[in-house]
Amino acid sequence: MSSDPIGSGIFSSPGVVTLNTGSIGASIVIWLLSGFLAWTGASSFAELGASIPLNGGSQAYLNYSFGPLSAFLYTWSALTALKPGAGAIIATIFGEYIARILFHATGKATDHPHETGLDGIPGWSIKLLAVSIAALITGAHAFSNKLGTRTQIATTIVKLLALTAVPILAIVQAARGKTSPSSQQAFSSLGNLFAGSSTSPSSYALALYSGLWAFDGWDQSCFVAGEMKRVEQDLPRVIHISLATVILIFLSAVVSYFVVLPADLVKRTNTVALDFGSAIFGTGGGIVFAFLVAFSCFGALNGQIYTTARLILAASREGYLPERLGDLNRRTGTPVAALVLQLVLITAFVLFGSGFASLVNFYGVCSWTFYLASVLGLLALRIKEPNLNRPYKTWLATPILFAAVALFLLLMPVGSAPMEGLAAFLFISAGVPVYYLTQSRAGWVSNSPFLAKIKGLFASGGSGARTDDGRGHHVPLSTSEADDGAREDDEEQIEMLPKTADDMGKERA
Repeated sequence: MSSDPIGSGIFSSPGVVTLNTGSIGASIVIWLLSGFLAWTGASSFAELGASIPLNGGSQAYLNYSFGPLSAFLYTWSALTALKPGAGAIIATIFGEYIARILFHATGKATDHPHETGLDGIPGWSIKLLAVSIAALITGAHAFSNKLGTRTQIATTIVKLLALTAVPILAIVQAARGKTSPSSQQAFSSLGNLFAGSSTSPSSYALALYSGLWAFDGWDQSCFVAGEMKRVEQDLPRVIHISLATVILIFLSAVVSYFVVLPADLVKRTNTVALDFGSAIFGTGGGIVFAFLVAFSCFGALNGQIYTTARLILAASREGYLPERLGDLNRRTGTPVAALVLQLVLITAFVLFGSGFASLVNFYGVCSWTFYLASVLGLLALRIKEPNLNRPYKTWLATPILFAAVALFLLLMPVGSAPMEGLAAFLFISAGVPVYYLTQSRAGWVSNSPFLAKIKGLFASGGSGARTDDGRGHHVPLSTSEADDGAREDDEEQIEMLPKTADDMGKERA
C-alpha cells in the first residue's frame, strides 16, 4: 500500500501559493514551475534508480555516492520527520475541512487563516480533529492488517472524480456568465493577471514549497526503473506521460478556482474546494466538496500510516531504531509499537506546528535537503564514475537546474520561515550522534557501560519473536493468522533498508 498518486495539496495549497505570490498570474507560474521541478527531479531520480539498482531510494543513492552517514541521516529524518510530518499535514487538511463543516460552512475566511485557523474557528478544534483522525486510523491498524488497499482505491477514485468535476463546473459557470468579477478583470489582460505580484524571492520559495507539496511523490520513479525491461525507452515515456497528466489536472483545477472565486478569497483560505462548491451550489455544495476532500485525506493518511509503520518496523530490526519497535503484537500480528511511535510524532507535529503552511515549510526544508543531496550525488557520479552502466541517462542540464532551484529553496526561507528551517536542521542533525552511537564500532562506545547499554537497545536480531528468512533478514514468527498476512508486507519494507551501515559500504564496494 502507498499513498495516493495525486496529493491532497491541490485542495489546500492554492491559498498559500496565491498569498505568497500576490497575483493569479504569478500563482499559475508557480504551479507550472512546481510541475517542471517535479519532472526534472523524477528524471534525475530515474537515472539514479536505473544505474544504482538497489532498494531504498535516496538512502541507497546517498550511501553509494557519499557513504553510510548520509544514508543514515536520510533514514533517520524520513522516520522521525518526513513521514510523520507528511501525516501531520494530511491530518491538518482533514481537520480544516471538517472544522468548517462543523462550525459554519458558509463563513468567509479571515485575514490569516493559514496559521491561526479558518473563519474564526479556534485553532485547537482543527488540531483536535487532526489528532483524532490520526488516532482512529492508527487504532484500526493496530487491531487489524485489513484496512488497506480497497480504502486506498476508493479514496483515489473520489479524489479523481472531484478534480474532474472542478474544471467542468468552472466551464459551466463561465458559460453562464457567473464567474467572479475580479477574475474577469484579471484574465482580461496580461498586466492585470500579474498585478500585485510579490517581489520577494523568499515569498516565491515559500509558494514553491506549497506547490511542490501537491506534487510530492515524484521521487517514486526510481523504484520502477529496475523493474523495466527497456528502461531507456519505457522510463522516459512513463515520466513524461504521468507528470504531464498530473500537471494538466492541477493547472485545470487551479485556473478553475480562480474563474469561480475572487483571488482575494483564494488567498485567505486553506479549504478552497469547499469555497468553490459553496460559490456554485451554496452551503450544500460546499459541504459535499468538503466531505470529498476529507475522505480523500482519510485514504492518504491511511496509506501513510500503514507504510510508515512498516518502515519503522524494518528500521528497528536493522538497528536504525530501538529493537523493541520491531516487535509484532502476538494476538493481532500488527506492529503496535511502531504505530504508537508514529502517532506520537504526528500528534507532536500537529500540536506544536503553527498550521498547514508552517508544517509544509518544515517538510519542504527537510525533504529538499535530501533531494538536493541525492541529485548532487548523481552529478558527482557523472564525474567519478563516467563508465557506470546507465540504462537511462537524463540530460545534464536537468540535474543541474534541479540542484540550483533546490539550493534556492533551502536558502531563501532563512529569513521568512526561520523557525521551520531551524527545526528541520535540528531534526537532521540529531541523527549524527545517533549514527555514531548505534552504528559505529568505536571503542569509546563499548568502553562506556552507559553508552554500550544504549547501543544495545538498537541491536537487531536475537529476539525470540523473530526468525531468519534465509536471506539475512529478520522476519516475525508466524504466531497467528494475522502474522501470515503481514509477512509479505514486512519483507517488502525490510528490503527497502540495508542490513547495517557496514553492509551499505559493502554494497558500494
